[in-house]
Amino acid sequence: MEECNDNISFFKEGLRLDSRRPDELRPIKIEAGVLARADGSCYIEMGGNKVIAAVYGPREVHPRHLQEVTRAIVRYRYNMASFSVEERKRPGPDRRSHEISKVSREALEPVILTSYFPRSVIDVFVEVLQADAGTRTAGINAASVALADAGIPMKSMISACAAGKVGDTLVLDPMKEEDNFGQADMPVAMTPNGDITLLQMDGRFTKDEFSQALEMAMKGCREIYELQRKCLIGKYAQLETEPFLEVQVCD
Repeated sequence: MEECNDNISFFKEGLRLDSRRPDELRPIKIEAGVLARADGSCYIEMGGNKVIAAVYGPREVHPRHLQEVTRAIVRYRYNMASFSVEERKRPGPDRRSHEISKVSREALEPVILTSYFPRSVIDVFVEVLQADAGTRTAGINAASVALADAGIPMKSMISACAAGKVGDTLVLDPMKEEDNFGQADMPVAMTPNGDITLLQMDGRFTKDEFSQALEMAMKGCREIYELQRKCLIGKYAQLETEPFLEVQVCD
């Protein structure tokens, strides 16, 4: 996050640069089951972010010395495509992608019932196709839906959203300009009942601002959970209504 520039106007007549209110999410689109060869998958758009997640497993661990006798291990790989940002990114993992992979795995792992699948692995791959700030929260949202789409037993879904501070005003789900030139950013991931599995902060809040920003982010997470739930219900309700193909058996 860059130093806030006082010459930048983030608001006009009480609305943000993209015409949102301070406590309003960006437009979100979620689609489950987009990859035929994955056990579960999800495509999500959060504002300008375009992210796809794929889940494989539970399956055998390779190499075998990584196996856990009593549970499955969860591996999470976050990657930004070279063309996902304006200035072409160098291909391959970097320090930032390793850090996001780690915290995202730790955000999802508490709700996955890994004890059901000892000596196995659940692989989660998240690919950012287009970045517009908040890619880690978009990736966690997509990965949560992909895990459910794969039929992985979980205690609950995980939803993620960020709150930030720009122009001394708290905002929900910051976009790229607000993230780059804002004063603070705080991504949060949580279960529907409010158990927080991820909380990070870049920048500074006062004590009161921190409490308000956390409540704002949790409100965003609850709204995103409803969209995740609606996406999964819609997909499987559609499958139930699709007619079966009649197969003729020749003697």
